[in-house]
Amino acid sequence: MLLCGPLQARTSIFKEADLLISRGGLTLVPSCRPPLRYKSNVPLIPASILKIATADATLSLLEPGFRFRTEFYQDTKGRLIIKGFGDPFLISEEITLISRKLRKHLRQPPSRIMIDQSAFKLNRRTAGTGNSLNPYDAGNAALAVNFDTVKIKVAADLSTASAEPQTPTLPIMQALGQKTGPGEYRITIPDLKNSTVHYAGQLFAALLQKTDNQDPIQVGIFQGELPSKPVYTHYSSKKLTEVVKAMLLYSNNFIANQLFLVCGAQRYGYPATWNKGRQALAGFLNCEVGLPAQSFLIREGSGLSRANLITAEAMIRVLKHFRPYAHLLPDCQGHLLKSGTMSGVYSFAGYLKGDKGLQPLVIILNQRENNRDQLLKLLQEKPLTP
Repeated sequence: MLLCGPLQARTSIFKEADLLISRGGLTLVPSCRPPLRYKSNVPLIPASILKIATADATLSLLEPGFRFRTEFYQDTKGRLIIKGFGDPFLISEEITLISRKLRKHLRQPPSRIMIDQSAFKLNRRTAGTGNSLNPYDAGNAALAVNFDTVKIKVAADLSTASAEPQTPTLPIMQALGQKTGPGEYRITIPDLKNSTVHYAGQLFAALLQKTDNQDPIQVGIFQGELPSKPVYTHYSSKKLTEVVKAMLLYSNNFIANQLFLVCGAQRYGYPATWNKGRQALAGFLNCEVGLPAQSFLIREGSGLSRANLITAEAMIRVLKHFRPYAHLLPDCQGHLLKSGTMSGVYSFAGYLKGDKGLQPLVIILNQRENNRDQLLKLLQEKPLTP
């Protein structure tokens, strides 16, 4: 805990905090000096507050106005080849916009859609993900649509349809419906038989057919040499700041790791790999934020992995560096805070609003009891004055 103020007030709040903390770090940085440190240099599992570090690195390495691109090629066979570069917001609405623009650039309606995933070279799924159909277990790819998730409604006879108006019913939905039973679900695309590729290709095909009214378009994986130049390059409708804000608001693991991977590719060249992402984020934290190497360990960018470690003191430094983008954090109980939750991990990081402006706050608890909210309330009820 980094606190300041009258000794009696500090002693009182420490006694109450000790009742709530069995192992963890609690850090508050006020405007006065000297601060008092309390369990702030113990490396702990941060959970989703790590997304603030990913956001900070992304905005520095890619710049706030950066827009993701997706390239479209058409070969002499009439095949449409789509090459992705990690855009995390290739959602149905964006693809509808793309399809309207793309038809003006195609020499002929595509005979086949081929997906080029070569910008990412991932030998496994994100560290910390499982094999469930839950959206937080979504995988990453150079080209993935709708956050690699699908929203479906399954009838009693297991017939399946899209549960959102902007997304047409696709063949892959029927297969997924067989795994769930009747109801309405948002589920991740399983990492089986190139399901992510087929989902993306089917969605592009369906939305192109919606405008072109042509025969069904087949989908495949592209491997080989691309034509000399794209017929169309699409730049995302969202600036990087908008992408980061959505990632923090919804705590979206898929977006976080797309950003993490692209940071690595921007720093060390394509194809993106998990190792390049780790090197890029670690290098940023060490060189730009000034964190000692022993104060953190990064395995991925979302906070999903329990192998991620960071001290509360290190997170405070991240927050100081991130302060120009504090407004991108969600409003939580009247403050700008990002929460993190896993079994046995409960955290807050962000800024308390007060008379002296924004004060960085970090709470990281690695314990059975979730006393995160009580600690925040304690700090709010017992403000320390210089």
